[in-house]
Amino acid sequence: MSPSRCPVAPTLSADPAVPVPEALAYSFTLPARLTSPALARAASREVLRAHGLADLLDPALQAVSELVAVACRFTESTDVYLSLRYRASALRVVAYDSHPRHTHPRLATACDTHRRAALRFLSCVCRACDGTWGFGEAREPGGGTRMWATLPSAGARSYGSPPAVPR
Repeated sequence: MSPSRCPVAPTLSADPAVPVPEALAYSFTLPARLTSPALARAASREVLRAHGLADLLDPALQAVSELVAVACRFTESTDVYLSLRYRASALRVVAYDSHPRHTHPRLATACDTHRRAALRFLSCVCRACDGTWGFGEAREPGGGTRMWATLPSAGARSYGSPPAVPR
């Protein structure tokens, strides 16, 4: 058996004052309140701009807002968690809430249906960006639910542009 090779780490700017997209890795703990989606948008806007990803703002902020709003709506604790990462030319937005996954099949189906309906706008944003989204059990020790959106940069950059007209 041949030894596995570790992936090569990305080359990052030597100047710490110049954040690059590949170094985008931020996490926020937010109160489970009505004001949190706006706070998450404001913080995410500044982070994306600082890392040279302002061209992803529209779909990214819509994803952040929707995920945080739904997390606040479903959580059973006083806070929710948001993570932003840029890897492999895609922005990954993840939100965690404390609502546990149901063990009873009918309750699980009803809850999943309710959550899916609450995330229908996120579904449209991801589809328009050729991205993905979903939710499932959080693997962290505290449990709860993990929701995510992955926005490939090429699709996110063209978000909101009129489709090309075939000739």
